Amino acid sequence: MVKTEIVETWGGKLPITVSVAGAGQPLLYLHQAAGLAWDPFLQHLSERYTVYAPQFPGTTPGNPYAIHTVDHLCDLVLIYEELVRHLGLNQPVVIGQSFGGMLAAELAAHFPTLPSRLVLLAPLGLWRDDAPVANLLAASADRLPGLLFHNPEVAAAALAMPEDPEAAVTATSQMVWSLGCAGKFFWPIPDRGLRGRLHRITARTLVVWGRQDAFVPVSYADEFAAIADSKVVVIEDSGHLPQIEQFQQTSSAVDDFLVR
Repeated sequence: MVKTEIVETWGGKLPITVSVAGAGQPLLYLHQAAGLAWDPFLQHLSERYTVYAPQFPGTTPGNPYAIHTVDHLCDLVLIYEELVRHLGLNQPVVIGQSFGGMLAAELAAHFPTLPSRLVLLAPLGLWRDDAPVANLLAASADRLPGLLFHNPEVAAAALAMPEDPEAAVTATSQMVWSLGCAGKFFWPIPDRGLRGRLHRITARTLVVWGRQDAFVPVSYADEFAAIADSKVVVIEDSGHLPQIEQFQQTSSAVDDFLVR
């Protein structure tokens, strides 16, 4: 059963909604730019851990303008560290996907003792001129599935909108707004100096990437391998969201890493 907590942060100016489920060691999950979805991967994690999944400011339905409270990446990192303290989490496992992976890496770089272990699923945060990150915010609707997924059938199922027209409009608007909230911190160039901070990450780290990632090329996995105590796993036949497209391979890689 997924419960919801609202945590006041940033001097009471920024309430953050957190989905909580499971039992066991605490695990902080930071979602991708499109918003939080309690998918099979999160459900799987909650079978062994107490999962805390905060909704990024501005992505919570009914509170879209919360994003205006945060102007700088450094403040965002401080807000999430504050959130961890307010939740009472002692060295949680930290897992981040895409934009959430960038945020997870920043947390671990700024506060090296915060995570017990770190899992980065195709994180943003770095830039190479020879392997540019695609501009997801400017992508047309027909290009979006190919940027995120390798298998068109998986893409169609994952990105399917509700049949009800009004619900479809609401869902589409929410996704676009959520992308914009995250984009405030990773575009026009998704590099805010993280490369120079990677050496500060001391937690054991697993980097997972889809071989056919068309959004953030798999070559970036080697860049994140600069983290001192890190391991890279490349998932075959997968795009940018390996935990969705290749759930079994990804969950097994994460499970093996976390139990050792």
